[in-house]
Amino acid sequence: AFCAPSVPVVSNVSGELAGAELLTADYWVRHIRETVRFADGVRRLEEQGVTTFLEVGPGGVLSAMAQDNVTGSPDTLDFVPALRAEGSEESAFLSALARLHVRGVGVDWSVLFAGSGARRVELPTYAFQRERFWLVSGGVADVAAAGLVAGDHPFVGALMALPGSGGVVASGRLGVVAGG
Repeated sequence: AFCAPSVPVVSNVSGELAGAELLTADYWVRHIRETVRFADGVRRLEEQGVTTFLEVGPGGVLSAMAQDNVTGSPDTLDFVPALRAEGSEESAFLSALARLHVRGVGVDWSVLFAGSGARRVELPTYAFQRERFWLVSGGVADVAAAGLVAGDHPFVGALMALPGSGGVVASGRLGVVAGG
C-alpha cells in the first residue's frame, strides 16, 4: 500500500527530512532528474544524532561512500550493509542484524527463530563473569617424563641425545618472570 513512511526519511533531493512530498509523483520525478544530494543526506542524519546506518541494497557501495561524507569520526559511527556481493544473502543479512544488535539497535529475533524450536538463554549480567575450562600452566614440567634429561644450565632446560650420531639437542625457554 502506498502510504507515508513510519520512520523519518532524509530526501536525496534536498538533503533534508522529507515529509508529505514523498507521496507525490512530482517528488519522484525530481528524484530521478535532479542532482542526488547523498552527502547532504548523510550529514543531516549525523546532525540528527544517527550513529548507525543500515544500507538496504545489493552491496556495500553506499556504506563506503557514507563513511567518506561524515563530518565526525567514522570510528564512532557504524555503516552496515545488509547485503554483500560475496557469500549468501542469508548469511550477509544475519551478519548485518547481529552487527545492529551489538550496536544497541532493537532486533526482533523471535521472527527469525519462529518455528525452529530455538529458545532464549540468559547470559551473565557481568561481562567478564565466566568459568575457565583451560588447563592451568604448571610452570616447568618434568622433562624426564618426555624422554629428556634435565639440563644443568640456566638457559638449558632439557637435553636429548640424537640416536646414531652422538649429537645432542639442547632446549630451553627464555621469558620475563613476573615479579622478578
